[in-house]
Amino acid sequence: MERSLVLLVDDNPRNIQLLGNLLNEYYKTAVALSGFEALAFVRKNRPDLILLDIMMPEMDGFEVCKELKKDTELKEIPVIFLTAKTDSETVVKGFKIGAKDYITKPFNHDELLARVKTHLDLKIASDNQNRLLSQKEQLIVKLQKAFKEIKTLKEFIPICSFCKKIRNDEQYWEGIEEYISKRTDSRFSHGICPDCARKHYPEFSKGIEKMNNPKD
Repeated sequence: MERSLVLLVDDNPRNIQLLGNLLNEYYKTAVALSGFEALAFVRKNRPDLILLDIMMPEMDGFEVCKELKKDTELKEIPVIFLTAKTDSETVVKGFKIGAKDYITKPFNHDELLARVKTHLDLKIASDNQNRLLSQKEQLIVKLQKAFKEIKTLKEFIPICSFCKKIRNDEQYWEGIEEYISKRTDSRFSHGICPDCARKHYPEFSKGIEKMNNPKD
């Protein structure tokens, strides 16, 4: 099973090294030393989770998180803030912006690993659910198309007066069996109607009629 990708975002190389040493045993990791680097990486590589420092120059973690949440294709990536700030105002602001969790520095190694694992597991579960919903939606579309085609078969079929071929949606003529088989789950069995029996097999027509009409 392929390992999850965690993006580490911090302007302090020492913090990056510490996080990398801790996480590399369990996950693939990537590094960004600024908010701009983080956004550029995410748009190209789509990590499974982001550990994001708040206090960074030029673009802080809050701004990075806001940009991610604006993008419909990136907003579901879980963000965990890492910061030395522990005041309730900062914590509440982080959650309002869209962070999934908040870990204060200096962090406990076991706690950080546990929280990363929890949010990755939740993301995998969410991705699987979304995949199932997508498959369900695709199935509904296919069923709607099939019902529409069946309805079309009931309402109007352009058929040749001589060879009895049917003109399909692409304006090509095809045999009636082929046409119906492509558009429904119907299958064909073959017999001989009384009129054809009399025409093609006059010597057997009475027997065939009797088989077709056993009550007679």
